[in-house]
Amino acid sequence: MKQYKYLLPESEMPTHWYNVLPDMKTPPPPYRHPATLEVLTPQDLAPIFPQPLIEQEASQERWIEIPEEVQDVLRMWRPSPLYRAYRWEQALDTPAKIYYKWEGVSPPGSHKPNTAVAQCYYAKEEGLEGVSTETGAGQWGSALSFASQFFGLECKVFMVAISYQQKPYRRIAMETWGGNVIPSPSSTTKAGRDILAKDPESPGSLGMAISEAIEYAVTHEGWKYLLGSVVNFVMLHQTVIGLEAIKQMEMAGDEPDILIGCVGGGSNFAGLFLPFIPKKLNGERPDMRIINVESTACPSLTRGVYAYDWGDTAKTGPVAKMHTVGHDFVPAPVHAGGLRYHGMAPIICSLYDDGFVEARAYNQNEVFDAAHSFAQAEGFIVAPETGHAVKATYDEAMACRESGEAKTILFNASGHGHFDLSAYDAYHRDDLIDYALEEDKLQRALRELPNIKGS
Repeated sequence: MKQYKYLLPESEMPTHWYNVLPDMKTPPPPYRHPATLEVLTPQDLAPIFPQPLIEQEASQERWIEIPEEVQDVLRMWRPSPLYRAYRWEQALDTPAKIYYKWEGVSPPGSHKPNTAVAQCYYAKEEGLEGVSTETGAGQWGSALSFASQFFGLECKVFMVAISYQQKPYRRIAMETWGGNVIPSPSSTTKAGRDILAKDPESPGSLGMAISEAIEYAVTHEGWKYLLGSVVNFVMLHQTVIGLEAIKQMEMAGDEPDILIGCVGGGSNFAGLFLPFIPKKLNGERPDMRIINVESTACPSLTRGVYAYDWGDTAKTGPVAKMHTVGHDFVPAPVHAGGLRYHGMAPIICSLYDDGFVEARAYNQNEVFDAAHSFAQAEGFIVAPETGHAVKATYDEAMACRESGEAKTILFNASGHGHFDLSAYDAYHRDDLIDYALEEDKLQRALRELPNIKGS
């Protein structure tokens, strides 16, 4: 009898996060201060983040204990299931074995609560009243609104304007969980007002929304800023995905040859592949491929430069060395709002620069072609962001069909697309637009990078 899913009992849920920093050949360079561009100190981050998160950001401990209060909330949906995609394999007529880790089982429907719960716990431990954040497609804003309720926190979410318009049900979900959602850029902050003064019809960007969320946090006593991707401590919290997947692949008697995930800031895929990567770093599995998949609308890995850049449009957050298309870059309004961040997680960027991971980018229509194929075979309608991972998996499965190789592919199905059906509707009506990113627009944005000698 075929086994379609591999389930771990709650007793097997990870009790520690895996920190990749001690194992990296080239750890990410230090953050810089947004105003002085000098090396950032922990004290510089104190007005923005809760102290335990600052400590985790630079920790050299390989294993960090997950607080029992956090574990207790995570057990509501974790461990998440691992599926074998037998029906899709058959539909594609491929010898490849395809597995996917299904993160759509969380109440907000994505991987994001894995870190939202942890961050809200630490915010409450610090005695905060509320937390502010940004969100693109709404997955992170939904997760933080959801998690804040468990710890009695207020939650203010600055949502990228185009996504606010495209995804009203995400907003409604956030408001149901108690979040206060504001389309960004907004008149709530100076950063937002300045942007609107230049472009009253701005579709917004994650960089803009980050600026507003940070400004709100640092100008309101008892509030701090929390974020859902990019930084090291978020990558750390997401490793529960990969730690579970290792055990589940052992249950299946298999081991991945290829790991695939979508990347905007990088958190969902890092959460899957980081627990696997020590075998590649130490030479045990040099042939294991790790493929990061982004949108052609915001191709930071595939077309950006590896340089220091501000994390937000108003230049208020830490300056990180990362693959970037420029903090002023405003991506086209693709439906994969979570892949519209101008930069990338420094951990992923360092691994990419060292050649341990790969990257590729796709247009909207080819992504929805693959997501449609997956839905018809496996039943799950995935988020547009996740569709990028599905497309890369499709391509690798087709390559196996051509070569006859039975490679094992594991991808992270990072969230469901139930709030993204308008995008599927546009696809069905042939109304999806593939936006071509002009080179001159990209180069204009890259001219504004900070000048840091020796970087």
